[in-house]
Amino acid sequence: MTVEMTYGASNYVGIRFQKLGKLYHFRLGDHKDVNPGDHVIVDTKRGRQLGQVVAFIEPDSVHRRSGLKTIRRVANPRDLVMKQVWEAKELDALISCRERADELGIKDAKFLKAEYSFDGSWLTISYTSENKKLNVRPLQKMLNRVLRSRVEVRPVGPRDVAKIMGGYGACGAPRCCSTFLTEFSPVSIKMAKAQGISLSPQEITGMCGRLRCCLVYEYEQYVEARKHLPKRGKRVDTPYGKGKVLDVRVLRDSVLIALEGGERQEVFRHELDPLDELEALQKKAAEGCSHGGDCSCGAKKGKANETRE
Repeated sequence: MTVEMTYGASNYVGIRFQKLGKLYHFRLGDHKDVNPGDHVIVDTKRGRQLGQVVAFIEPDSVHRRSGLKTIRRVANPRDLVMKQVWEAKELDALISCRERADELGIKDAKFLKAEYSFDGSWLTISYTSENKKLNVRPLQKMLNRVLRSRVEVRPVGPRDVAKIMGGYGACGAPRCCSTFLTEFSPVSIKMAKAQGISLSPQEITGMCGRLRCCLVYEYEQYVEARKHLPKRGKRVDTPYGKGKVLDVRVLRDSVLIALEGGERQEVFRHELDPLDELEALQKKAAEGCSHGGDCSCGAKKGKANETRE
């Protein structure tokens, strides 16, 4: 949980290095004047990076406190200008990477994005390939010499590719991963089934070739709503007569009933009585209670008394 608070309430902050990147936790240390929105310089596995403070983090929400690094300093105007200068060189670096890959005969990889650190000391190039045994070390060594930066050539998954490429989804709106998603949640076919969505690949597959991220958005609401509605095939009693559930309409909080006369009728949840459960309770009550004494289950005690006699 991330919350904005004044310094003193927490000594931890969440920092983001990209517009839609993950949130990483750091210690404030002696930088008591840092506020959400400020840019800071921190040490990472990829060298020194410039990131933006998003929010203060409650101590209980910090994933791993041991080994957590501290903010080095607040970014100055020169750092911000340098970042813009190196960002302007990223396209040229990507073109150079593709040219060198072609020289080395690397044909089964698609190089997508080049990203410099704020001071140009580190360059990360993202690529995708179906060849799991692809060797990019020769390319990485060549780029180290040509671009005079420490280069990392790293593979990314299909969802990251869609995030980098951008564009529009099947719904006609910009892709979620390119507009507001900062992390990818696990998605399963179970989520589509719970929402009554067709399992056709065209209906549930995104542009990345994986299950659509939006299947997660309403899944919990569907699961909770279905708990209070009868399943298909269940017998129910309604103001229109007895019948069987043909379809569950979760968003309308109703079910479609096939009445005993053959007519179909939509019935809302507050109008339903589950026949199977009621008949089971009536049968149990008619059998009597075997506990005796001060039992308050409501069942008839006649049969239990006869058994004791």
